[in-house]
Amino acid sequence: MSEITCQFVRPDRLLYEGRVSHVTLVTISGELGVWPGHASEICALGDGVVKLYVKAGKETERYDVVVSGGYAEIDNNMVIVLADHARRGDDIDPEVVRQTRQNAIDERDLHPEDDHRQRYFDEKIKWCNLLLKYVRDKMDEATTNDA
Repeated sequence: MSEITCQFVRPDRLLYEGRVSHVTLVTISGELGVWPGHASEICALGDGVVKLYVKAGKETERYDVVVSGGYAEIDNNMVIVLADHARRGDDIDPEVVRQTRQNAIDERDLHPEDDHRQRYFDEKIKWCNLLLKYVRDKMDEATTNDA
């Protein structure tokens, strides 16, 4: 089975580099599946989950990466994801995220409404909300699968 090369980068580090069977990108206009032989394209990423499908023997494992903003370039059986914000799904500690969110709310509320720093903290709160939504969705999925 053919595969594609995937590089997944956020501003401070490389999150993933390797071969994948396919990728599901979350774009500003919806999900986009990328398989070997996909046409060249550049797309803007939205807020949500990018899914990487990696062959592990006869099985295919899915790795989730929560993203907010950025771009993806698809060309010649390669996908390069440059995310503004990205965190692997298995690297989210809900308690840390909740505390970070509360600290951002507290800090934001120290500044007047017309202060540009409020926008920074609003974005941080939005990012934390997205991470917490992912955790809730995964818990709901696990509960549904157990039933």
